[in-house]
Amino acid sequence: MRSLILFLAATVAAPGQSSFTQQLWKEAAPVYRETLAHPFLRGLADGSLPKERFKFYMRQDARYLTQFGKALSALAAKAPDEKTSIFLNEGALATIRTERLLHQTFFTEAEFAATEMSPTNVAYTNHLLATVTRGTYAEGLAAVLPCYWIYAEVGKELKKRGSKDEGYARWINQYGSEAFDAKVKEILAMMDAAAARATEEERREIRKIFLRSVRYEYLFWDMAWREEAWRP
Repeated sequence: MRSLILFLAATVAAPGQSSFTQQLWKEAAPVYRETLAHPFLRGLADGSLPKERFKFYMRQDARYLTQFGKALSALAAKAPDEKTSIFLNEGALATIRTERLLHQTFFTEAEFAATEMSPTNVAYTNHLLATVTRGTYAEGLAAVLPCYWIYAEVGKELKKRGSKDEGYARWINQYGSEAFDAKVKEILAMMDAAAARATEEERREIRKIFLRSVRYEYLFWDMAWREEAWRP
């Protein structure tokens, strides 16, 4: 009980102060606004996104999630307590079991096997794996946080708009759901607790890592919009 009280206390900002994650979101807000304005996401909402671009995105995302699951597993090994470790390991399993099921409605196994990771996808996943492997637990958590948080916020915003395309609506509803939002809130509490234990220098590094991942999230959608490929 004592450890639970300390954990909850660490996540609550002092009166008149914003939490660490609220500060992170404030810094990420300009990138998030650009993300919502991107034609890929606008096309998801109004149904005008070309199907081939969405399929390209889904194949790349499936490749991404394989590496993201590895990153969560590596991060779980550095977790400060058993509860957090279990949460992260369950997230790694959910990445494979639940989200891949959604992907498989949009492409065949043969198409997936033939998919080469795009340059942006390689760069983003290398950033995640390098950070969780070489960095501290807090740094690793900051690296993976935008994948959850940005998708939850995008999902909620696009859900308000709806989509004329059934497949796009299904994607939007998954990330705009209350269940996914609840998961994100748990991760935000974990981030606030980790930041409370960190030094000011460590928090500066956490901010840099977080914002880098936020930018990669934008670049991932932009990559799909351009159907990015390797050049000779």
